Amino acid sequence: MMNLKRFLSVVFLLISATQYAQYTDIINSNRPGKSMSAFSVGKTVIQAEVGLYGIREKHDLLRYEANGFGTELDVRYGAFFDQFEFDLNTQYQYDWYQAPLVNDTRGGFKQITIGAKYLVYDPFIKQDKPNVYSWKANHRFSWKQFIPAVAVYAGVNFNMGNNPYTFSTDRTVSPKLMVITQHHFGSKWVWVNNIIADKYMTDYPSLGIISTMTRGFNMRWSGFLEFQGYKSDFYADTVFRLGAAYLVRENIQLDASFSKNVKETPSLLIANVGMAWRFDSNYETNYKRVKGEKKSKKDKKSKAEKGKKRKDEVELEKTK
Repeated sequence: MMNLKRFLSVVFLLISATQYAQYTDIINSNRPGKSMSAFSVGKTVIQAEVGLYGIREKHDLLRYEANGFGTELDVRYGAFFDQFEFDLNTQYQYDWYQAPLVNDTRGGFKQITIGAKYLVYDPFIKQDKPNVYSWKANHRFSWKQFIPAVAVYAGVNFNMGNNPYTFSTDRTVSPKLMVITQHHFGSKWVWVNNIIADKYMTDYPSLGIISTMTRGFNMRWSGFLEFQGYKSDFYADTVFRLGAAYLVRENIQLDASFSKNVKETPSLLIANVGMAWRFDSNYETNYKRVKGEKKSKKDKKSKAEKGKKRKDEVELEKTK
């Protein structure tokens, strides 16, 4: 009995990146990392993921320093079918900038991106059924774990007006493309990779990768470690992140994380806290309605069969 309870508990312990179907009982958030999971939130589901961060940026060669804060907002909506979702991602920053002969404040959108994601391949559709009698059987090594879920993403970046965080030569609109893979190693570990081609058709297109490893500790807590690298003709850097998420309710998650890059030109230190909230009553209503329709049809069929059987019994009595 203890083995069964333990197995059922670990099925839902990953919070920020684990899902064995498009819709799960527990919220599936991209936060607190920067990577995007391969799975969508589910048809008709709306999910908002918000964050507040503090940033310290210092450049020794150019002798400038910027300290400030910013907000992040990611709105996700599942549309048409469970494998598809729309996504709006924004980031706004305000800071105090100091350099030789300069002491000023800056503010603007560092990112505004609208896109869509589609799950191309889901290896969990044909996954083996869990063995409720053996914890060992459910956690033994399987080569199937190395087959990832695969999704593709296409989006559009918007450069809004006179922005201190973007290049003056950047186009107003530029594309963003991404290939996403997601591995599940047992019930505790999830590995997500994003391969990104960003801001093409501008003077400084970039290539990047984000790799996130998440581990669930129990029903409430999960932690993650993330690596991000990006390169363009103007700038290249490597950033490491670590953090944790806490499940408040089935549809609410809190998180916190820290980010640090490896360069000194400039050096970056970022602290981030946030929350993810899911509105899924439409999904639940539709799900219950479909189940109710199926059950109703089944009941009607059962009643018809019973009626036919009763009629046959009456005819049989008459012949006797």
